[in-house]
Amino acid sequence: MNINKWMQTNTTDLTGKVVAITGSTGGLGKHICQYLCALNAELILLDRSEEKSAEQIKELTALYPNAKISFIKLDLLNFEDVKICIEKLKNVKLDYLILNTGIYNVERKTTSLGYDNIFQVNFLMPYYITKTLMPTLQKNKAKVIAVSSIAHNYSKTNKMDIQFLNCKKNSKIYGNSKRFLTFALFKLFENENNASLTLVHPGITLTNMTNHYPKAINWLVKIGIKVLFPNPKKASLNINKAMFVNSSKISPQWVGPSTFNIWGKPKLKNLKTANEDEINFIYSTAEKLFETIKN
Repeated sequence: MNINKWMQTNTTDLTGKVVAITGSTGGLGKHICQYLCALNAELILLDRSEEKSAEQIKELTALYPNAKISFIKLDLLNFEDVKICIEKLKNVKLDYLILNTGIYNVERKTTSLGYDNIFQVNFLMPYYITKTLMPTLQKNKAKVIAVSSIAHNYSKTNKMDIQFLNCKKNSKIYGNSKRFLTFALFKLFENENNASLTLVHPGITLTNMTNHYPKAINWLVKIGIKVLFPNPKKASLNINKAMFVNSSKISPQWVGPSTFNIWGKPKLKNLKTANEDEINFIYSTAEKLFETIKN
């Protein structure tokens, strides 16, 4: 695939548009930010590391001297950070919010809010931020791009254990958090007319999240991923595509690789991995958790 030609066909100039992105210094985030700078967007990096963000701003402005880039500290495990970030974003004419942060194989802990750390980072705080910012998103007719994962379909929702606290398999724990993010956000935007949502799956690619296998085989897995799957630069194009398509509000859709959600060019497709009852349960649970945290 010729990336430059693909960009010319599938994107438009973003001069005057403001894009806030979580996970901006990660494997996918860096490439997304480069693409956005190339499209003349103004960037707000939402990241927990001020040092990494400063280095990234330096790198981006070296490539794009006229780029407008700022930083807001956001650690999704720190609720004070979340609240401060939300208040700052309320004062921005935000056009796009990209929810890109994700954690996978990390030590499981209970956060200060009382939730599982993977559940909180991958679902609960992105949902809380989006819903709290909804008046701002509506006012600006903004669009949310939420990065899901093929792993969301590795298991179904467990009503007796919504955070998968009794589960030991990393792929299912991660997948469950992405399942909640995917369908809770879909339902949140189902009847929304002034702000919009597009879900996206970037495919399987080599990032820090795939760097979790035992050392004895990690090098072999890395080689396999590099050979068999798209690199992060190409995988990031799915997120670019999501910014410029209109997804259905009647039934879930997402942008992902065209062939088996693994290979091929980005394509908008129907997402038939949960029935209406499960989607409604996920949404009602998300709303209850939101009210609990808010109050």
